[in-house]
Amino acid sequence: MIEILIIFFKAYLIFVIIYFAGVNIVYSLFLGVSYKEILNHMRRNTFADDRKFVQSEFTYPVSMIAPAFNEGKTVVESVKSLLKLNFGKYEVLVVNDGSKDETLETMVHEFELLKTNQFYDPVLPAQPVRGIYKSRKPEYRNLTIIDKENGGKADALNVGINCAKYDHICCIDADSILEDDALLKSMRPFHEDKTVVAVGGIIRIANGCKVVNGRVVSVGLSHNLLPIFQVIEYLRAFLSGRMFWNVFQGPLIISGAFGIFKKSIIMEVGGYRSDTVGEDMELVARIHRIMMEKKRSYKIIFVPDPVCWTEAPDSLSVLSRQRNRWHRGLLDTLFIHKKMLFNANYGAVGIGAMPYFLLVELLGPVFEAMGYLSLMVMYCFGVLNSNIAILFFIVSLFYGALFSVGAVILEEISFQRYPKPSDLALLLSLGIIENFGYRQLTVMWRLKGFFDYFTGNKNWGSMQRKGFGK
Repeated sequence: MIEILIIFFKAYLIFVIIYFAGVNIVYSLFLGVSYKEILNHMRRNTFADDRKFVQSEFTYPVSMIAPAFNEGKTVVESVKSLLKLNFGKYEVLVVNDGSKDETLETMVHEFELLKTNQFYDPVLPAQPVRGIYKSRKPEYRNLTIIDKENGGKADALNVGINCAKYDHICCIDADSILEDDALLKSMRPFHEDKTVVAVGGIIRIANGCKVVNGRVVSVGLSHNLLPIFQVIEYLRAFLSGRMFWNVFQGPLIISGAFGIFKKSIIMEVGGYRSDTVGEDMELVARIHRIMMEKKRSYKIIFVPDPVCWTEAPDSLSVLSRQRNRWHRGLLDTLFIHKKMLFNANYGAVGIGAMPYFLLVELLGPVFEAMGYLSLMVMYCFGVLNSNIAILFFIVSLFYGALFSVGAVILEEISFQRYPKPSDLALLLSLGIIENFGYRQLTVMWRLKGFFDYFTGNKNWGSMQRKGFGK
């Protein structure tokens, strides 16, 4: 029995080495294609005159929806940033999802809000609305605060969509800050191509940045290593991963922190699902599925330069809950839309994006953890081949470092958001160092996500905010 077990672990270790090598090839492809696409994007927009776009009477107006739950420490800065955007006609709707802290009271005081008798039509089902507030100050005339019973983020977004008066919906987290031209750059694809139904922008980490009056005035890195690791992860996910899928019309995620949709499309597909913790990914997958099943011409696009800044977790406990939730959301989305997997009827999404998210993003932690277990078992029985162990170490190191370092380099040669050479050097160094401890922690958190999902845990998990610039 022991001999059979050893043979199994030897064979599995070879499989993991081949798996790591294959993923490295995929990552190299991601980086190469993404670099080319970013250059093309920058070339196309070099001579664009955004001022004419802002001033044009034909610019589509936008309803911005920001769900807020216990965001008292950051909500004022976030709302102020939304009210200062360089854009034509837009409204800001903040949906207070039954917060238990001072979120509503802070906004009432800061923006001098008064409760109104505005009519509310619950086209998309959601928890009851307790009140709709408007500011007495004329400079905040495009701000609406909606107070509702707690129902989760998806439920709050549906309430905001019900209240929205414009045909384009921008969904943003209430703990985030948009740069003043982010909405402008994100809306451009809708004007350039009538088949575009959704657009996502890049999310960047605000920890370590200087924020004044709802604006990031100086970009920097946190003194805490944990948010810096997340800077690398976000660069990896957005600049490389999502730019790659852009080419094949297969983006499977538009981040819940910043995305724009046609309201008619959201209504057509039934709004956000409140029974999943991965509501942002599930909605995009559902749009893909329904549009393809109806044989409709459509595009979902990622644009790399509209920037949304967000406060990242700076403690292991909060970060572990976030990654656990993300993994449960991914698992749930793939399970809900499993008919699309490896199905050529769904184009690049069915035969490309969804298999990638299944085999690399979802099952990657399982393969990696089993690889570590195989090494330990073989070592304990004294049958560990040193050459195989060295090969495993090399390919596993490249498995993480290649994509991370490549994404940082991609950031430097394209957008150069981190002007200090010391910051760039730190990012490059941590792109390698993260493979010794941090990556293993994320593997453990994501594995726990499997356990929690199959034991019925649908808890969102709390996020403790410290406030921007603090």
